[in-house]
Amino acid sequence: MAWGTRLISNVLVGLLGVVSLGATALAEPATTVFLNGTPTPVFFNDGDSFRVVGGPYDGMKTRLAGYNTLESYGKAHQWGDWTAQELYVIAKMSTYNARRGVWHCSSDMKTDTYGRTLWICPDLVEDQLLKGLAHVLSVSGPGDPKYIAAQHEAQKNKRGIWSKGIPDFILTSLHSIDESATEDGTYNRLVSTDDGHSLKWIHDEKYVECQTVCDDGAEDGARLDAALAAMKDDPALSPIIKGSEGARPYDKTELLIIASDYARKKPLDHLMKRPEHLAPFKALLDGLAAKGQLGGRTPPMPACMIYVDFARRVGGGRAACLK
Repeated sequence: MAWGTRLISNVLVGLLGVVSLGATALAEPATTVFLNGTPTPVFFNDGDSFRVVGGPYDGMKTRLAGYNTLESYGKAHQWGDWTAQELYVIAKMSTYNARRGVWHCSSDMKTDTYGRTLWICPDLVEDQLLKGLAHVLSVSGPGDPKYIAAQHEAQKNKRGIWSKGIPDFILTSLHSIDESATEDGTYNRLVSTDDGHSLKWIHDEKYVECQTVCDDGAEDGARLDAALAAMKDDPALSPIIKGSEGARPYDKTELLIIASDYARKKPLDHLMKRPEHLAPFKALLDGLAAKGQLGGRTPPMPACMIYVDFARRVGGGRAACLK
């Protein structure tokens, strides 16, 4: 039996066993993690975060830096020959793997945008990556070379999430425009399966609950940045962007959305401050596309993700597609 198939079969058996145990199985299993040198009990709620349940950091919620595991709140991911159910099982396996070890983490007590304290746990990260239970993630440039090497080894040996193919990018988060306080654009995050660098898929789309969103290959960060610079330098567009003749100016986010929507072959009319702005924008973008400088190729193995608002992912009111 192949490693990936055996892994999934074992985890499915384990999940069924947990269900059969009833309420007594719901107690939180504590894992020992050395936090800045102090042995501390924690509870791993998924494969890349935990809550401290004792010691000097009791109650602290965390996010572990340098890597990412698939979402474990439901059948959120799909690519290649994987079913969403199979990837959900692997996401759960990453949680159980984290709970079984003794790990060493350090932190300067900085927090992420959700208020979680960021910790670096090299031994846990490499273990998850080598088993194919996680992927490298960096918000600024490529990831740690040691982590990239561990991921490449897992990919070469077709372990875990890599055993049925490797997409160019993995979708790690989806945000609908109605989640934005300003409603002037939001983004989804794409993460490279080669070196872990991430891209922001800038958009102004409204998603419906349980909608499947797939990477269409158009969100090339370098090309969008080049398009942004070309717009600002174009003699016809520059005064429009700055707000000529009393029109409101276009900010950076709006310009990125225009370039991103064009690359996805979506209409631009609704993005224009004035109808007469469409022609000069389209002329510039058409020129970039003709030179191969804008627009994406369809990925050979697009990664997809199910959109569910954060508030509908857990509890009795969770979305139907997650049950």
